[in-house]
Amino acid sequence: MAELAALQDPKAREINERHGDDHGVNLGKLRAIAKRLKTQQELARGLWETDDSAARLLAILICRPKAFGRDELDRMLRQARTPKVHDWLVNYVVKKNPHAEELRTAWSADPNPVVAGAGWALTAERVAKKPEGLDLSGLLDVIEARMKATPDRLQWAMNNCLAQIGIEHARYRARAIAIGERLEVLKDYPTPPGCTSPFAPVWITEMVRRQDDRTVS
Repeated sequence: MAELAALQDPKAREINERHGDDHGVNLGKLRAIAKRLKTQQELARGLWETDDSAARLLAILICRPKAFGRDELDRMLRQARTPKVHDWLVNYVVKKNPHAEELRTAWSADPNPVVAGAGWALTAERVAKKPEGLDLSGLLDVIEARMKATPDRLQWAMNNCLAQIGIEHARYRARAIAIGERLEVLKDYPTPPGCTSPFAPVWITEMVRRQDDRTVS
């Protein structure tokens, strides 16, 4: 904890706070510490319990994802106060855990929009990598009915799911694009030069174009 405290940079913290995060540790330096420590599950648990965001990010990097129980991960997600901790927990830990599918189902229906966002992030992962058994048409129904009015974090995850359906599943592509065009979610999101817009119709069209270019080449 002393080492993490010494790495706090006020300017980095100011930038992070604009995105809802509350730490000022350079993530490259954080990863260097994790590389030195290697996997240490009990240390990871101890770091998590400090409630310090930098410590929790480090905990995620040095933990053993498959070692967490279902209820433990549910508790951790609800404790993850900041967007970066939330995202890393879902992407680096939950997605690699044997309880991921059970949590995906439970979280997607949770009344807490941040928790539900984690469920939709896991659903988007399944849409792209393991869609067997998913009701893609039903997911589009829910997205069409709910995405426009949902809070930001949940909306972002649902939009990601919409885009993945359109990118990966040609049968539903036209409908996914039509839903995105009608709802206009993230249509005006500021996108840096050279980056793809998160607006689903643009995102889908661009990623499919890249897939087609790879196929031709």
